[in-house]
Amino acid sequence: MNKKADVVIVGTGVAGLFSALNLPDDKEIIMITKSDAESSDSFLAQGGICVLRDEQDYDSYFEDTMRAGHYENRKESVDIMIRSSGKIIEDLVGYGVEFEKDGEAFAYTREGAHSSNRIIFHEDVTGKEITSHLLERVRELPNVTLLENTRMLDIITKDNECLGAVIRLESGLIENVIADATVLAA
Repeated sequence: MNKKADVVIVGTGVAGLFSALNLPDDKEIIMITKSDAESSDSFLAQGGICVLRDEQDYDSYFEDTMRAGHYENRKESVDIMIRSSGKIIEDLVGYGVEFEKDGEAFAYTREGAHSSNRIIFHEDVTGKEITSHLLERVRELPNVTLLENTRMLDIITKDNECLGAVIRLESGLIENVIADATVLAA
């Protein structure tokens, strides 16, 4: 049996949910997750999320990121990540995510390979805070079908083009999801 969608998204962590929320609402989206939607690794993440505090922090943030990636990172991707971090945080706050505050401003801390305080957080359950709000927003979208306890078994290709995914539903039934775009966010 075949299902048809404009987009199939494999994974319901932050990457998959954020993708669904940023796609046009006229696109039919099927999201799949191998367990229940609250069991993603994103949901379990404790730490915080990096954000560019100001332009003076850019060079240090860039170097910290490159060093943490053993200088194997794609420089253009690191630049995009850093420069878009403030907008992403604005989007997350718009979806209802709450980060710790120091007065009216975000409270910043330092983690991992970072040389300065540029991590915003929510208690020690930042992943749960972000993922639960994004999941709530996605569940409100009429164009998204969320299939829990569903596994991707394979991708469907023809002439080196991805055409969707083969999935096994919770019932054990195997189906093809034919889609114009396939997002692997697992």
